[in-house]
Amino acid sequence: MWDFEHAPLQAELAERYSIDYTMPSRCAADLASGKADVGLIPIAAYATTPGLTIVPGCAIAAKNHVRSIVLVVGHPDGITAVRTVAADTSSRSSVAYAQILFRKFFGIQPKFIPAEPNLEEMLKKADAALIIGDPALLALENRKQIEASVGDRFQRDHLWLDLAAEWRARTGLPWVAAFWAVQPKSLTHSSTSAEQLIAELTASRDHGLQHIDELVREWTPRIAIKPETIREYLTGNIYYKLDDECIETIKLFYRYAAEIGILPEAPPLKFL
Repeated sequence: MWDFEHAPLQAELAERYSIDYTMPSRCAADLASGKADVGLIPIAAYATTPGLTIVPGCAIAAKNHVRSIVLVVGHPDGITAVRTVAADTSSRSSVAYAQILFRKFFGIQPKFIPAEPNLEEMLKKADAALIIGDPALLALENRKQIEASVGDRFQRDHLWLDLAAEWRARTGLPWVAAFWAVQPKSLTHSSTSAEQLIAELTASRDHGLQHIDELVREWTPRIAIKPETIREYLTGNIYYKLDDECIETIKLFYRYAAEIGILPEAPPLKFL
């Protein structure tokens, strides 16, 4: 979002784009309802929202560890003993990835319980907890304190699982969280062309990657994480290109999700 938030292009873009910041799941709902024309949506939403077209080029993905999607197993007997998972539902795709990993690769089918993203409270009522976004980043920063407060339930060293790394290890593919999608009919009523939309979103991503130092300075006061961790997250954890390998991941995700019945069969990928 660099160009939409910073000079010299912010004022020009504001004449044609009205920006609304919200949770990933809400982005998808607003796009489905017509409240939004373009949205950065969880990939799961494409399977449940008819008529969307994918904007090529940009993604929120990870080649290995993503850091911000963490499955914490509190059961002393480990992953295969998990029967309940307290899940932050702010990202439907992350929950779907966790369900696929449990069903396809861990060989179990635990019950997922919606929960507020408070790790200590989640582990009091479930065998494992799925935390997403800032709560996951903060939990990793405070892991020792959390384990001490939860107490004897933590009996093993490998109970904090990075979902993207688990996916990569089992499929050989990157983890993909989100892409830009558009309601194609909205472009017919806009002065912005498809080519311009693609170019402006791609340029904004590229310019953001050229200003990592500024982004670290902006975000350090906003979240209680060390600047070097923020830098590593922005440059080492998150991958921003919707390349061929990421597209293969999306197709595999849809196939697995349909096979285990957590999503309907997705339509063929349609790109703007």
